[in-house]
Amino acid sequence: MLQIGEFSRICQVSVKTLHHYDKLGLLAPAKVDPLTGYRYYLPEQIDTMNFIQRLKRYGFALEEIQRLLALSDNQELRRALRRQKEKLKTAQREMATTLNELQTHISVFERTGDIMTIQKSYVIEVKDSPAMHVLTNRARMGVDEFGKYYGTLFERVPKERVTPTGLNGARYYDEEFNSESSDIELFIGIREREKADTVLEPCPCASTVHHGGYSTLSEAYGAIVSWMLENGYEIAGAPFELYIKNQFDSLSPDDWETEVYFPIAKK
Repeated sequence: MLQIGEFSRICQVSVKTLHHYDKLGLLAPAKVDPLTGYRYYLPEQIDTMNFIQRLKRYGFALEEIQRLLALSDNQELRRALRRQKEKLKTAQREMATTLNELQTHISVFERTGDIMTIQKSYVIEVKDSPAMHVLTNRARMGVDEFGKYYGTLFERVPKERVTPTGLNGARYYDEEFNSESSDIELFIGIREREKADTVLEPCPCASTVHHGGYSTLSEAYGAIVSWMLENGYEIAGAPFELYIKNQFDSLSPDDWETEVYFPIAKK
């Protein structure tokens, strides 16, 4: 058997970490001497320790690792690894987008000398929103759940024999935005008025176009609200977005295009 110091050196983890893993029930020593309190590990526990370290590198939390170690079903373990792989790929794409945004910001700053310039490039115009016949799905949801709720909408398309226009969007009803849970209505445009859940009638709006990923959409919202305050308008309805170009057009986030609309009225 291996004393805790030897085990620590072989696995390249601190003794403090091994005590912590024991406390969590993640990896207990094979034997604890009742007289001295010395802890001993079996050589085969090296593989377990290395597996724990590998799962940590994959981004699993210790609680998740404990559950995975207890699994006897290889199928479930494979599914967990594949889900984590997709999470890492998503994080990688988001990081690449953020790095590109940062580089653009640096370039604009170096050219203009104004760190805020990149956020002041929105052109605001007053125009009527487009009339749309739509299928809708309104619920309390997080923004990362859009795919699930849009999925139920698109499942209705063949069942109800409707023709999508390709113009989809989201309307936000809460006064305060919470990315994890907000009152949001997703909608997809269809050609058949008689089969629509509702008709979005045109209304006067302050509008702008946002180019790029959704992580910086708040800058478009801020630009519209600032313009409204400066020009004597107030919000007259729930703001909404129309996704003109997105990932479904086989475009990178840099080339996505979103129209943002705020219904308005003169003060």
